[in-house]
Amino acid sequence: MTKDVLIRISGMQTMDDDHDDIEIITTGDYFFKNGKHYVIYEEIMEGLEETVRNRVKIAPGMLDIQKQGAVGTHMVFEQDKKCQARYATPMGEMIVEIATNQVSLEEQEDHLKVSVNYSLGINFQHVSDCHLIMDISSRQKARLHL
Repeated sequence: MTKDVLIRISGMQTMDDDHDDIEIITTGDYFFKNGKHYVIYEEIMEGLEETVRNRVKIAPGMLDIQKQGAVGTHMVFEQDKKCQARYATPMGEMIVEIATNQVSLEEQEDHLKVSVNYSLGINFQHVSDCHLIMDISSRQKARLHL
């Protein structure tokens, strides 16, 4: 994988019978160290002037996301484990609970794909069931399907 990557993040939240889908496509930097994949990218969030710097660490059975800037958190998704994190926003802070059901990782020479299924709780109340996919490709070899 090259240092310059194209990142496609798609997610779906299910609350009762409602579905909320998101998709982000951005560029970032990739490196591999001590058996783990790292991706760093900037995110612009709607309604916020300051950007959010994301540092993602990926290993089999684990996805670790740190956000700094307009939003701050450190969330760890580990197969069959629960995690609590503080999620700081300009509107205030909340406690986020993550119960990860499944983490899968597909690794190829110029492509990584991590998929996570988890339950999300906010301030000790179940909010939704979620599915997140991070699709990371070397920039020159990226295949985008819109």
